[in-house]
Amino acid sequence: MSINLSTKAPIELQGLQSTRTLVDGRPIPVLGLGVYQSTAGSEAENAVLWALQAGYRHIDTATAYENEESVGDAIRMSGIPREDIFVTTKLTEDDQGYESAIAALELSLKKLGLDYVDLYLIHSPLCGSESRWESWKAFQELVKQGKVKSIGVSNYGVRHLEELLGNNPEIPPAVNQIELHPWLIRPDIIQYCRENNIAVEAYSPLCQAIKLKDTKVKAIADKYNKSPAQVLIRWSLQNGNIVIPKSAKKERIEENADVFDFNLANEDMAILDAMNEGFVCGECLSPLSPLHLRALSIQANLHTLSHFQTHW
Repeated sequence: MSINLSTKAPIELQGLQSTRTLVDGRPIPVLGLGVYQSTAGSEAENAVLWALQAGYRHIDTATAYENEESVGDAIRMSGIPREDIFVTTKLTEDDQGYESAIAALELSLKKLGLDYVDLYLIHSPLCGSESRWESWKAFQELVKQGKVKSIGVSNYGVRHLEELLGNNPEIPPAVNQIELHPWLIRPDIIQYCRENNIAVEAYSPLCQAIKLKDTKVKAIADKYNKSPAQVLIRWSLQNGNIVIPKSAKKERIEENADVFDFNLANEDMAILDAMNEGFVCGECLSPLSPLHLRALSIQANLHTLSHFQTHW
């Protein structure tokens, strides 16, 4: 399946404060800091503080990252008004279900030291159909209570999105956060999300640095006097995605934000769009990760994401 990925982004990329509007009418900054693998304590706190000082206003954490408390501490230390910072956290697989999802959010709020989160995501679809739907009903209740502003999912394939929307939720998902970079483009998921007004968030947009020495990416980076990481982030932004690069280093956090002063030409976008090879760098939650494959007892070599989702 192929779609035209290099369409004009649905927002104007004017700077780090650029936002796009979700289906529920709420704005979300198009670039955020991910704190996956940032160790709780000074490492996570410093990463968030450096990001906020650099102008980021979007922080993405999760219960599974075990650093929510540090994220909350850094937000308070920054002195930036709470309402100016977009905070995302995520429900773990073990906490899925109606009552457990509500309890999990309460615990996340306590750890973060916040009255609400801006976005709450179901972190993984692995728990099963019934638990997924019960969790979603809990999410809708949390929105009504004002403890969550927007709700969405993560690592959902087309099958899971169809299932969720097929239940006619009172509040549809605003976001699907997936691993996304030129080596894993996922055209079927992107197309479905676009058709159903679900914003796509890209995690691991730098492919966890595994592919930063790719010669094609390096050549494009040299052309614009930018780093390969900046080219990858800009590619995703120009394709209309919300992008969540992760770093715990001050210079990298600042570099990753310096992506609003250039535009990739159509021919360079096309080169990057054509690099898809189904390469998964995520460790555990991506729909093509080893954990998912083991859980499903799939032994075959899966060549494409669409083939995988046909069978799951």
